[in-house]
Amino acid sequence: MTTTLTTHQRAVRSTVVKKFTMAVTGLIMIGFLLMHMYGNLKAFNGAEAFDHYAHWLKGATEDGGILYPIMPAGTFIWVFRLFLVAAVVLHFWAAASLWRKSSQAAGRGYQRTVRKAQTYSARTMRWGGVIVLAFLIFHLLQFTIIPGTFHADPSSPYSMVVASFSQVWMVALYAVSMILVCMHIRHGFWSAFATLGLNMSARSRGILNGLAYFVAVVLYVGFMIMPLAVLFGWIG
Repeated sequence: MTTTLTTHQRAVRSTVVKKFTMAVTGLIMIGFLLMHMYGNLKAFNGAEAFDHYAHWLKGATEDGGILYPIMPAGTFIWVFRLFLVAAVVLHFWAAASLWRKSSQAAGRGYQRTVRKAQTYSARTMRWGGVIVLAFLIFHLLQFTIIPGTFHADPSSPYSMVVASFSQVWMVALYAVSMILVCMHIRHGFWSAFATLGLNMSARSRGILNGLAYFVAVVLYVGFMIMPLAVLFGWIG
């Protein structure tokens, strides 16, 4: 009896740790997306402002860039990238572990009625995560790993953005991808704070749900307004 209880306690503790890891890393990524959205909106200030911001993040400006001289010029961006990659890896590790555990339990057939009460974004959460990862890889290939895409000047992030989003198919792909990303964020935002214990009453659950929708809508509008502005010639 003692051995069984100890095994159960370990399983519960493992699940709690994974849910906590998933919640915290998810909020880190949402914070990154909000910061990234802010940077994208600098395109409305023109090429010089946008390029300066992009180079400042990479430590390639005359002032040494972000956090200089606390960090050597160009160091912050690599530390930040490693931190973000670690968050993504931990997030997907926790998600995959929890999904595997729920799949093993699903064979008992007790989850079918619960799924009917879930939102669409909740039911598609795990596939949304895979799509988000695929979109992230594509986005990195497009603007960071292969920066000369669409014959743009790789030394000018503004030029790359304008060349990319002047393509109708690229804006359409971006729009669909961002819908899926923001659906994932809406459910993930609510779930993260619920995991952290902030859904203790009907009122707090209502507030969290409202905030989740608000953040998702802000991110979608914030990310789409710049590509649409490029496509329609308001930027460029």
